[in-house]
Order: sequence, then structure tokens, then C-alpha cells
Amino acid sequence: MTYRKITFGDNKFYHVFNRSVADEKIFYGIEELERAISLIQFYRYKPLMSYSVFKRISSEEQHRYIEHISRYQALINIHAFSLMPNHHHFLLEQKQDDGVSQFVSNLQNSFAKYFNKKNSRRGSLFCEMFKAVHIKTQEQYVHVSRYIHLNHVTSGLISLDDLDFYPYSSFSCYMENNKMEFVYKDMILAIFGGKERYRAFVRNHADYQKSLHIIKKLTLD
Repeated sequence: MTYRKITFGDNKFYHVFNRSVADEKIFYGIEELERAISLIQFYRYKPLMSYSVFKRISSEEQHRYIEHISRYQALINIHAFSLMPNHHHFLLEQKQDDGVSQFVSNLQNSFAKYFNKKNSRRGSLFCEMFKAVHIKTQEQYVHVSRYIHLNHVTSGLISLDDLDFYPYSSFSCYMENNKMEFVYKDMILAIFGGKERYRAFVRNHADYQKSLHIIKKLTLD
């Protein structure tokens, strides 16, 4: 049995990431990506129903449900995220006991059921245990946020110029080009004194992070 080396504590921060089994592409099309975004928003609270049931009720009932659930404290605050073709990254702040584990488990299980049904696929979709790193300092926190936000650029999926508007990472929310209410921006923007300074912090490191990615890939290959 595999045991996790860290424990999760309330009001503490974690870089959480996991990939698909055999690096299969899972977050690759608009439908898959939009489904993942919806699940992220839905499962940041402890659910009172499954997402599949939620999708079957009327839009009016959905609205009432969201209003009701939003009165309670979220399981986690999402400070940053990126959805890569075969993996995900989150910068999370746990707000309830076991919140990180519940959020990731609900998100991955629900997406796996959707993906398997759509693709007539069976079996596990994600690696058995997601990885997590405890963020202990402000310096570590801001650098992890930058790493997450540059992931698509580093991997060559989009250009740096496209990053401000790319909808499947939280950076576009920080630049106010995308509205995702579940992204908690206050802390990073307070640290940098606004979006333009944070934008410069992210962009100024893009070439260096990309070079590290290339070196790592060459080494592994």
C-alpha cells in the first residue's frame, strides 16, 4: 500500500498535480476542457449530489443549488490551475479538514466516469495517488503560481502572447480576460500590488522556464 508523505492542514497551501495513466491525452478538446472547468467549480464545495444528477435538474434548480452550497465554506481555495493534455496542476489552500483530498478525488472520479463513457473506455484514468507539495513560504508560493501559469507556454502548446487570454489556465482570470469565480486572486495580486506587476513577474521568466523544460526533456530522452 502506498502512503502519502505529507499531511494536509487547514489554511495551508499545496501544489497538487496528477497525470493520466500511460500519459494518455485527456484534456485535449473543448468539450473535455469545458467539462473539467465545470467540475472544478462544482466540486470545490462538498457536494450534496453528484455532478451527473446536477446536470439533469432544471437550470432554475441548478441556480438554487449553487446559491445554497455557496453559503457554506469551500473545501479549498483555488489560487492557480492549469489543465495540460495529460495532467493537471493546482495551487490549493485547504479550508476544511480533508478538503484537498476530497476535491481532487471528486474531480478526478467524476471526470474519469465522463471520459470513459464518452470513449467507451474502462479502467483507471488517473495515476493512483496524486502528488502534493506543501508550500511553506511566500517565495515558494509565488514561484509555484508562475510555474503553473507558464506550463502551456513551456510545453509549446501556446505562445507567450496567447497566455493572457488562454481559458484553460487561471492566468487569464488574473489578467481579467476570463471570469472564473472559483479562482482566488486576492493573495497574489496583493503581494504584487496589481495584475500588471504579476504579469511582468510571470512573463519575465518564460524563456528560462522553457529552457529548463527543454534541458529536462533532452536528459530524459
